[in-house]
Amino acid sequence: MIAHRFIGTSAFGIRAPIVREGDDLVQVVVSSVIEAQQQNEFQLRDHDVIGVTESLLARAQGNYASLEAVATDAARQLPGDFVVLFPILSRNRFSLILKGLALTGKKITVMLSYPSDEVGNQLMDVDQLMNSGLNPHHDVLTEEQFRSLFGHGFKHPFTGLDYLDLYKTCGTNNNITIALANDCRAALQFSKHVLIANIHDRHRIKRQLIQAGAETAIGLDDLLNEPVNGSGHNPDYGLLGSNQAGESRLKLFPRDCKSFVTRVQAELKEKTGRQIEVMIYGDGAFKDPQGKIWELADPVVSPGYTPGLDGLPNEIKMKYLVDNELADLTSDQAAQAVRQRIKAKDGNLVGQADSLGTTPRKMTDLLGSLCDLISGSGDKGTPIVLIQGYFDNYASE
Repeated sequence: MIAHRFIGTSAFGIRAPIVREGDDLVQVVVSSVIEAQQQNEFQLRDHDVIGVTESLLARAQGNYASLEAVATDAARQLPGDFVVLFPILSRNRFSLILKGLALTGKKITVMLSYPSDEVGNQLMDVDQLMNSGLNPHHDVLTEEQFRSLFGHGFKHPFTGLDYLDLYKTCGTNNNITIALANDCRAALQFSKHVLIANIHDRHRIKRQLIQAGAETAIGLDDLLNEPVNGSGHNPDYGLLGSNQAGESRLKLFPRDCKSFVTRVQAELKEKTGRQIEVMIYGDGAFKDPQGKIWELADPVVSPGYTPGLDGLPNEIKMKYLVDNELADLTSDQAAQAVRQRIKAKDGNLVGQADSLGTTPRKMTDLLGSLCDLISGSGDKGTPIVLIQGYFDNYASE
């Protein structure tokens, strides 16, 4: 009789030393994983997954930029007063960027979406909006109109902040005003020069603004996508994915992620003999049921990963089979039938009854979200995550 494993997918955080700019992060990751293996008596296997948080790589690269660098690049690309369109509500993610933009000395209209930003941070009570008579699809509000309708009573449930007040304080010589709208074309009422701060719909918004007559329609991904006076940069995402790193500089999303994960994979292969997949992960993609925030403030979950992590899961929905086709079998008979069906499944189950109820998300989005939950964002000190058994299934021996 075949003995089947009782442990499926498992994941745990690995502690690492404090990483500084210039450190050889490949060696840090490899040595941390091997030392954890030796100390905890687990075995690395082929197709294990190692996740490394993006902040660790960015810090080792020294991928930082000052507010002055942000101002210099913004002044170069935005020829007049401008609108900052649809930023998220975040001290860590956006307030410092806005301070850098304000250093241009130009008049800035910050146009916020309502009742919440693109990742779910609320700006007002939704019931109040429903009772206000506003049409959020069309109505454009000044700050004064917003205050007359909603006052100062609403505070962000997690931070306790009023983000209109916060973003106003980011100005220089009172050069920031606030407006609210949901149609991106409303920005052109205030200026023909628009900086799109939206993360996930930025390409569509750029096209819409150009079609509507914008003279300038650039995104945060167009700022600092090359060095400014020796600053850090990101050629793919610019300022997207950046975080506050002190009072006057930003840590940018890491560069050259593909090269990094390839080198880690090769070093692990040399040291352990195992073919291990490696990925960089940032924010996970999942929604908090209390605060309604769906977390993903980075432009992607994983900016770099080895080829074995490409694609979507191709899974049979066991519950569907057991409750329908196999309902009349005994437990042992059903288990054997499920294993046979899994072994016989074809390369693409999308649209087939066997996969009914599964969610075809990219593997890197699923794995990166798992890594983000395991490592946390506070003081756990586990910026490296090991995932084992992810590619196993119920038929795996």
